Amino acid sequence: MTYFYRMARTKQDEEQIHRLNYATFVEEIPQHRPNDTRQLTDQFHHENTYLLCMKDSKVIGMIAVRSTRPFSLDKKIGPVEDKLSDPPRYPVEIRLLSIEAQYRTGRPFLGMLQALVNWCLKEGYDAAVISGTVRELKLYGQLGFVPFAEKTGTAEAGYVPMILTQKTYEDGIAGRIAKQMLNFLPGPTEISENVRKALTLDSVSHRSAAHSRTLESVQNELKLLTKAQYVQVLQGTGTLANDVVAAQLSRLSGKGLILVNGEFGERLCDHASRFGLEYNTLATEWGKPFNSDEIEVLLEDKKVSWVWFVHCETSTGMLNDMELMRELCMERGIRIAIDCASSLGTVPINLKNIDFASSGSGKGLGSFSGLALVFHKQDVQPDGKIPRYLDLGNYTAAKGIPYTQSSNLLQALEKAVQRITANPESHFAAIRERSDMLRSAIEQMGYPILAIETDASPGILTIVPKAGESALQLGEDLFLNGYRTHYESKYLRERNWLQLAAMNDMKDIEVKRFLHVLECLTSFNREQMGEMNIYN
Repeated sequence: MTYFYRMARTKQDEEQIHRLNYATFVEEIPQHRPNDTRQLTDQFHHENTYLLCMKDSKVIGMIAVRSTRPFSLDKKIGPVEDKLSDPPRYPVEIRLLSIEAQYRTGRPFLGMLQALVNWCLKEGYDAAVISGTVRELKLYGQLGFVPFAEKTGTAEAGYVPMILTQKTYEDGIAGRIAKQMLNFLPGPTEISENVRKALTLDSVSHRSAAHSRTLESVQNELKLLTKAQYVQVLQGTGTLANDVVAAQLSRLSGKGLILVNGEFGERLCDHASRFGLEYNTLATEWGKPFNSDEIEVLLEDKKVSWVWFVHCETSTGMLNDMELMRELCMERGIRIAIDCASSLGTVPINLKNIDFASSGSGKGLGSFSGLALVFHKQDVQPDGKIPRYLDLGNYTAAKGIPYTQSSNLLQALEKAVQRITANPESHFAAIRERSDMLRSAIEQMGYPILAIETDASPGILTIVPKAGESALQLGEDLFLNGYRTHYESKYLRERNWLQLAAMNDMKDIEVKRFLHVLECLTSFNREQMGEMNIYN
């Protein structure tokens, strides 16, 4: 039997909510008077957000949450914070918690509560308060609700003020047996236990011999993984790494060529413009490969001295042809710079004879964000015209440690990279197999994947919903069901795309479970395509 969870959005949802509300709070708990319509509209209906438990196309359970103060509970007992020894900063009120009687044990009820916790964490709430019916206090306790004030209501419909926090949920039966969120984000990525442990080790001075040895180890592992000649590690992100590359390109004579087929190619143009670089642009449709003939024509311009492009275009999943660009540029003595933020650790990379490449410690490497990586072919020297922190030569001159560095982030990165270099073939094959499983099943559901398989990175799949389907709503519903997907970035929302990153470790059974939920949501949403959206 399949249950899934989603946000209420349509007129049909509204009608089922009112019927379930009536069955629970009129017929079962005599809190309201009967009526001929057998529907009950909550007094705060238009302020409520409804999380629904579905069986096929039927609403069998619901949770209504409301953040507007005063809560109805505030009006009964005064501000709820006054009754709590450790009051929450951002509470929300559960107005209704209802499920059909035959589904009150087992997976539906527990799944609905987990959907609530997922929603609260995503929206930034740290607690949920509820007037818990005295008829179900034992069940509420198992779910993690804790009483915090005296009983209210009437003899026929008595309620106890209760609170649910992340800690009480995790300590309760529901939290202990809940499934972990499955992460399909390209960042932050899933972090393995040994990488987490490394981050919590005692910090050491960045001037210590111990830190120098760790840095040397990280550099050696990264060079082994990429065949690069040099690599420097900076405190920052891939954006900082690209500023460092732009600073080095500013030292070259002539002009550049920047290839653009996605959001991050466009950002390279912004980096170059901010440094006052002269360059031409070759732009093509997002998710499409570049035309090699057009590139060759532009490279015939004798003034072109460098080319800059994104290897894996995160915004589309497109994997641009590094080998082609290496060949074309080396034939003409043109310098090459590459953004490898989403390809490093996701696909095999050969940076031999690549002048500059940028990346970060997150994404495919599987460590915490916060370290910028700059690979380079030559022994770069300091340049007083470049801002100090962006001067790559300062790092080479200081043996990689010119300024303060976090030993914790570096130790975590060391463990993450060692995990890949221990068996890179197996690592990359697992990502490819996971990607193939996802692509095949999703295409069978009728969703196109933006970049065709021969041109795509296995690390990122971009789902293109059909006309009338909403990537945002699908992403929100998947989150309720315990799946983090990528849909909130501005460039994805503008294009109504949803992305899945296959770079995170997960079991096949988990992927299959995700695909089953995706299929349930897709089938339901397509059945409801004609329904008017009234909530979002």
